[in-house]
Amino acid sequence: MEVETSATAAAGAAAAAAAEEEGRVAAAAAVPATLTAMAKGERAAAEGSQADRLMVKHPKTTYVKAPHLTTVDQKLSVGSKLCFAIGGAPNQVAGSATAFFLQIFLLDVAQINPFQASMVLFIGKAWGAVTDPVVGFFITKSRWTKIGRLMPWMVGCTPFVVVAYFYLWFVPPFANGKFIWYLGFYCLYQTLITCFHVPYSALTMFLSTDQRERDSATAYRMTAEVLGTLVGAAIQGQIVASAHTLKHCLHHNLSASHLGNGSGAEVIRSLALSQDFLSHAKEVYMIAAGVIGGIFLICTVVMFLGVKEKDDPYAPKTEKQIPFHQGFVLVMRHGPYLTLTAAFLFISVAIQLVQSNFVLFCTYAVDLRDHFQNIVLTILLSAVVSIPFWQWFLERFGKKTAAFCGITWIMPFTVMLVFIPNLVVAYVVAVSSGLSVAASLLLPWSMLPDVVDDFRLANPFSKGHEPIFYSFYVFFTKFAAGISLGVSTLCLEFAGYDTGACRQPPPVAYTLKLLIGAAPVAFIVTGLMILLLYPISEDVRLRNKLALEDLRLQSV
Repeated sequence: MEVETSATAAAGAAAAAAAEEEGRVAAAAAVPATLTAMAKGERAAAEGSQADRLMVKHPKTTYVKAPHLTTVDQKLSVGSKLCFAIGGAPNQVAGSATAFFLQIFLLDVAQINPFQASMVLFIGKAWGAVTDPVVGFFITKSRWTKIGRLMPWMVGCTPFVVVAYFYLWFVPPFANGKFIWYLGFYCLYQTLITCFHVPYSALTMFLSTDQRERDSATAYRMTAEVLGTLVGAAIQGQIVASAHTLKHCLHHNLSASHLGNGSGAEVIRSLALSQDFLSHAKEVYMIAAGVIGGIFLICTVVMFLGVKEKDDPYAPKTEKQIPFHQGFVLVMRHGPYLTLTAAFLFISVAIQLVQSNFVLFCTYAVDLRDHFQNIVLTILLSAVVSIPFWQWFLERFGKKTAAFCGITWIMPFTVMLVFIPNLVVAYVVAVSSGLSVAASLLLPWSMLPDVVDDFRLANPFSKGHEPIFYSFYVFFTKFAAGISLGVSTLCLEFAGYDTGACRQPPPVAYTLKLLIGAAPVAFIVTGLMILLLYPISEDVRLRNKLALEDLRLQSV
């Protein structure tokens, strides 16, 4: 009924256009008119002059006619888009807190040495990367339920994610087993968050068959996720800021200066004050973890209540699913997917390096420890505000152009902060960096559905491989980020990082400047050079969209 209604409206418009210009070729009206004629039985009206016009202006036809093929069942309400977007926010809330603060928490609050911290970060990320394709495999084997095929994964794992996240920020009462504790809970957290994130990412393909609707839902999602990143950094930063001030350093220095010639009572008193400060730091980190865990639960419930997952709209319902390993081989042979993944792998590593080392950089390299939480908020607030701009930009100029314009913006400003480390420059850099952070978040998730569509056309009898695309994309980016985090923390170890110290030696400051400035620029340049080879232009994307509409209509 909905397709017929759409076709009837289009036929009426076509008839009016034909009455005004009898000799004009109106391909945009030909196909809808034919569909209407078949639906109503008016074959005589559809076979005459309009059938002869069909072969003249095909390019204009496809472009003008495309919006009329968006039926009511493809249209997403604003409420559905908002609920879908809110579902992705908690992952970013928790991810923002861990990206900005986990490294400094392990070093200065949990007080494990830099080598152990680097192993926790690397092995945890690598483990999370390995679990992505494993979870993707099990999702492809999952059966359709009353609430969908992907939704049970997200709802079922959420309570366990919250528990694992809380204990990741808990300092155990023993000293010797801390490394095992944090490694175990970080790997557990990565596994559980993968069980949430992979099906959530793949859910984009099962919201609507219309590219514009999916792009719009992706824009909603990215806006909510950047807001989630902002909320996570704000909650974590504001709550734990007092754990990274210099208030305890006076007592630390006092105790050090009196070790040789002071009284034992003064030494004990100053050490006790330092221990009180450390206890306070542990407490505020646990409070922040509890708040973020509550947000995770609330957002998942909202998504569950407001989003309806739809089955694969293209393939026939009786079609047999290709085995996972064959689907994996097909996906890994798809050139556009490999190009897009490789490009954003390097770009995401650059963003991850800036995120994970920024608080350390502000604390020990440029003496902005009293302002780091506000600078981080400025970066993320700029990213939130710029998401609608980048959505308009990619629709107006294309996604590939948006990627180049948006991501290159961060490079000169991060270098500027390294060489001109003052507060005013830091805020200017924060605003400009937010623009690139927004583009780096929006563009890959907006371009990945186009790659899946391109794959669908190249393999029309292949079904159910969307989780492979999304899980292996996350696998490659996570694995690369884990290596970069482990290596960067290991560099601090070689530079002489002193766990729990108020001041760090000059080599540590120099290393942090390299990790914030030169290294991200090198990775971004490499990623953009690979992105030049990405073959799906706007013309290709439009052609794929129309071909998929024909495929969908044939399968109905």
